[in-house]
Amino acid sequence: MSDLRIGVVGAGLMGADHILRIRDRIAGATVTAVIDPDAAKAEAAAATVPGSTVFASLPEAISAGAMDAVLIATPGRFHLDDLLAVIAAGLPTLCEKPLVPDAESALKVVDAEVAGGRRLIQVGFMRRFDAGYMELRDIIHERPYGELLALRCAHRNPSVPESYTNEMLVNDSLVHEIDVVRFLTDSPIVAFEVKHLKRNTNNFEHLQDPILAFLETETGVVADVEMNVSVRFGYQVKTEAVFESGIAEIGRTAGTTVWHDGAYSGREHASFKTRFAAAFETELQRWVDAARNGGTDGPSAWDGYLVAAACAAGVESLTTGQRVEIAYAPQPAFYR
Repeated sequence: MSDLRIGVVGAGLMGADHILRIRDRIAGATVTAVIDPDAAKAEAAAATVPGSTVFASLPEAISAGAMDAVLIATPGRFHLDDLLAVIAAGLPTLCEKPLVPDAESALKVVDAEVAGGRRLIQVGFMRRFDAGYMELRDIIHERPYGELLALRCAHRNPSVPESYTNEMLVNDSLVHEIDVVRFLTDSPIVAFEVKHLKRNTNNFEHLQDPILAFLETETGVVADVEMNVSVRFGYQVKTEAVFESGIAEIGRTAGTTVWHDGAYSGREHASFKTRFAAAFETELQRWVDAARNGGTDGPSAWDGYLVAAACAAGVESLTTGQRVEIAYAPQPAFYR
């Protein structure tokens, strides 16, 4: 079977990173199209994969027959039209999170995919492909330590740009915990509550960070999540699972610890690009393998909708400080 021809939409940080990952570490795939309205950015990314063609828009690349599958790596606010276009064209697509910024738009994607009769959209929640999260999910479901009672999570960034907003604490950062809590528990989130912690003065004036979020699942598990984006020391994502007869934790940095001169030290990740490097590779390889057969192998458009609906509740709670219950549309049989 020949290589899967991939068109990458978005030549920014994520898109350029994925282009190099496909070039260097993914088998059975080649980047043949780089799609971005910023010609200079697109040309620079395309130069790293000789033989690829630059396009200013996705419809232009589709019309040219430039790819067999699509990877969307633009900001979420640009996703809807591109997702509808790839569904209409029948192209398997990996779309970086969020699927779209709101639940109403997510249902449009779901409806279009159902109408087309094929599962084409996979959402880039890469934590589902992280070895630690996969192992923790197995422990939760095999119950060697009894029932899961609670999850204790921390998601910490060294810093964020000044353009980062309070709503992005939920929609761009906490979005990963929203998905992975449901992945770990196999239970939808039914209520969301956000509390503001004492403000970190490292922040920009407009940013009220850190926050503590409480995600309640239908099965009664509560996950508390410290979302902290100006912690300065490094990038850290940890999860502790509390069972009836034990505790399991993932996310401690692996590496060398040095003891010297009455002190000890180690190193922490500086960004998600190293913390989840292996997860990104596993996610992409499995998607490529599935896409070569016309399908997907990961979170669906319906999963993207469930996260979008929960994010809306999270932003409401962030604003009001109140617990917000979440209502979902009925799940189409297509996704069961």
